Amino acid sequence: MSLVTCISGIDTDIGKTIATGLMAKALLIRGYSVITQKVTQTGCTGISEDIQEHRKLMGVELFQEDHNGLTCPYVFSKACSPHLAAELEQTQIDPDNITLATQALAEKYDHVLLEGAGGFMVPLTREMTFLDYIQERGYPLILVSSPRLGSINHTLAALELAKSRGVEIKGIVYNCYDSCDKIICADSRKVFVSSLQKYGFPSVVVDMTCAANHLQTDTKFDCLQLFETKIG
Repeated sequence: MSLVTCISGIDTDIGKTIATGLMAKALLIRGYSVITQKVTQTGCTGISEDIQEHRKLMGVELFQEDHNGLTCPYVFSKACSPHLAAELEQTQIDPDNITLATQALAEKYDHVLLEGAGGFMVPLTREMTFLDYIQERGYPLILVSSPRLGSINHTLAALELAKSRGVEIKGIVYNCYDSCDKIICADSRKVFVSSLQKYGFPSVVVDMTCAANHLQTDTKFDCLQLFETKIG
């Protein structure tokens, strides 16, 4: 059985999709078999747009599992919270269906990277958030953050919430995009490292700039430590 790792962010549009695709690429280069999965996708039809972006970043064609829906069991046309997008199409997300899809992927691949939708606490149903989902299944989590204003508050709140729920944080992918304020970027990074230590998580913060930089052969995305660290 493979390692299933979840990727979530402190907010929407924080860089989860780019981070997930780049991590998958790094694992592929290391020789692992890896596939990405999306818990659900809103705002599109057909094959998940985020899954398609993952494949581009990985440098591979769409997998058969993408075509048959295993990598994103729920796709909704309305760009809104998954619970509402489902209701507008007169259906409901069944978390067990997502889990069955993940298990099927895990039987074939060394790593399954499961990207969330929206932020850390986005509702999948009226009763279950993404955090509830990963807590129940015991999946470890990689958190995507950034130096933009408000990120310290959101990141530290996410770490404290994860600790209280018993969710393992493997580290942070730090989306320090090229146009960010360098002073704020450096200071926020120090806060994140010390906060990971405070809550007993590995103090791993992996810097991510734009995808084009990391896809160049001379610019590594040094994320493998996120998959090698262990709590305690």
